Amino acid sequence: MNAHASLQGIDCSNLSDHRFTVPGMRCAGCISKIERELPQVPGVAEARVNFSAKRVAVRHDASIDEAGIVRALEHLGFEAQPAATNPLAQDDAETKRLLRAVAVAGFGMMNIMLLSVSVWSGAGGVTRDLFHWLSALIAIPVIAYSGRPFFASALMALRYGRTNMDVPISIGILLATGLSIYETATGGEHAYFDGAVMLLFFLLTGRALDAGMRDKARSGIAGLLSKMGRGASVIAEDGTARWVKAEDLTPGMIMMVAAGEALAADGRVTEGATNIDNAMLTGESRPQPVSLGMIVHAGASNLSDPIRVEVTASSGDTAIAEIARLMDEAGQSRSRYVRIADRAARFYAPAVHSLALLAFAGWMIAGAGWHQSLTIAIAVLIITCPCALGLAVPAAQVVAANTLLKRGLLVKDGSALERLAEADMALFDKTGTLTLGQPRPIDLRVLSADSQGVALALAQASRHPLSKGLAAALQMEGVKPAHIDEIEEVAGFGISGKWRDTNVALHRPSAGSDAPASELVIGEQSVRLEFSDGLRPDAAKTLAGLGCLGLSSQIISGDRNEVVDAIGHELQIEAHGAMLPQEKLARLEALKAAGHRPLMVGDGLNDGPALAAAHVSIAPGTASDVSQQAADAVFVGDSLIPVAYAIVVARETMRVVRQNFAFAIGYNVLAVPLALAGLVTPLVAAIAMSGSSLIVVANSLRLFRAAR
Repeated sequence: MNAHASLQGIDCSNLSDHRFTVPGMRCAGCISKIERELPQVPGVAEARVNFSAKRVAVRHDASIDEAGIVRALEHLGFEAQPAATNPLAQDDAETKRLLRAVAVAGFGMMNIMLLSVSVWSGAGGVTRDLFHWLSALIAIPVIAYSGRPFFASALMALRYGRTNMDVPISIGILLATGLSIYETATGGEHAYFDGAVMLLFFLLTGRALDAGMRDKARSGIAGLLSKMGRGASVIAEDGTARWVKAEDLTPGMIMMVAAGEALAADGRVTEGATNIDNAMLTGESRPQPVSLGMIVHAGASNLSDPIRVEVTASSGDTAIAEIARLMDEAGQSRSRYVRIADRAARFYAPAVHSLALLAFAGWMIAGAGWHQSLTIAIAVLIITCPCALGLAVPAAQVVAANTLLKRGLLVKDGSALERLAEADMALFDKTGTLTLGQPRPIDLRVLSADSQGVALALAQASRHPLSKGLAAALQMEGVKPAHIDEIEEVAGFGISGKWRDTNVALHRPSAGSDAPASELVIGEQSVRLEFSDGLRPDAAKTLAGLGCLGLSSQIISGDRNEVVDAIGHELQIEAHGAMLPQEKLARLEALKAAGHRPLMVGDGLNDGPALAAAHVSIAPGTASDVSQQAADAVFVGDSLIPVAYAIVVARETMRVVRQNFAFAIGYNVLAVPLALAGLVTPLVAAIAMSGSSLIVVANSLRLFRAAR
């Protein structure tokens, strides 16, 4: 993609992003053409293809609008229209059209084959001609209907002086049909209606499988989005309730969420307490208690009691919607394998047309006659279709990304899979990465039953991280908050109030160690609560798994040396503390200069440069926006094991990609000489070409088992 040329004269400070549905993208050549040539249009800064969703994300300035971009895509030979607002809205219209076309082609193929059996059995004369005419009456409308996906795509390309893989396919089908009609009309012995219709059937079957695979790849997140509430009962200022659709909810509205309902927007609890099922976002299957002031997310299910929630983010800005946008913006991989497929697809059409023309001319010179020469040329056109080569990389990447998504890891770019497979060491931040970033009290037994209720009431009214950790721990124990009056919080000092006419407070200890702690004061009595930020439950298991995969691990953290050293000792890995962002970056650059390919896993704002500089990077779902944008992948939930699964799946994906290339190249090496030698009929060519695509798709589907 030559983005530099397109950026000349564009105001990069005022760019807009729009997405377009482009159903005509069929292979790596289509991807390359759009990403390379669309940015040459004045006003377009960048174009990124999402092959699995058949969409193009375009960044542009005010000098070109959506209609102008649609026209530019049409000029490149692709019909396009603005995509739906929901980035992952399932539009299965293409799949349904393909399935209808497959059904019609299959019906026609079976009936024509029945008629052909009699001809193959030796029927001659009038009987043979009758069967040929009956075959023609079936084949012509079937080809006209089922061939539309190929004919329309080919016409669109030729209309703007371009070619694509559907051009030689269409030419081959039409030539085979035309030659068969001529043979039938002149009483010839051979007609290829069965071959033409069978070719359509297998081609359509391959495309329907491809479309179904892409739908399945998108169904994971789309399924999560479908769990979001469709709307909510909103409390008006006069106390009345009205139903508001999810897309119409705005920040500040108060939703009344009954038990059993799913939240339609992100918000903050303003009244009541309940337990929620937040597994769709965090992966945590246990019910999570929420109460006054706590944040809840769209899609979470209210399990027990009614609550009121103030909307803080509309449907398009929720945490789940952000994941959907990440999926939608994930472009087609620019890995070396895709570049190979790009170059091959770019030269495909001219090479195939030249081969077919040479085959026709060569056999004519050899004295075969125009009939046999044309039949051989048709077989060459059909058998050299690069469907298998075009699917080799995208099919594997789509299946791998869906496999990892089910494991809780979202891959933002297909090229990250190649870089993950190459990683030879892993560097981890500590807080929020190896640890949960959620301080929890070490021992609640220091609090009496009454003081636990007081502590919970005070902690719930504070936004301090230690207070939030204390409140969560007490709620998990089933503690009920006490009634506190005159609650007042002073930033940096703590929170205070009155309980049964007794002064109570929760604040920073007056003296003690550097370890995080809070002090609960009830009257003249005080209790010190020590906190720790525990490791993720499977941190040790993950590091051991990475070790088995050949990756050494290190900690690089900005936290105090003594804290980082303690974690490193517990996990038995090398640890470096008190590191500034520039020091983390320098360490990564030094490792890369030494020939390493480091994987960086971090979550903080200070990890952004390191995540961007690493060979490949992963951030947790709780990471800062900067870190999530810089990372190549994001994992959700408390488990760290998706990092190890990512390496396993990435390596298996690259192995499958290499196998797919071997299948596609080996097929052409064997098939093309046979076709040129006149040893392949159009019928056999149709079966062979379609079979190669099905092998690539079937081989890619094995990746669903990669992380089991």
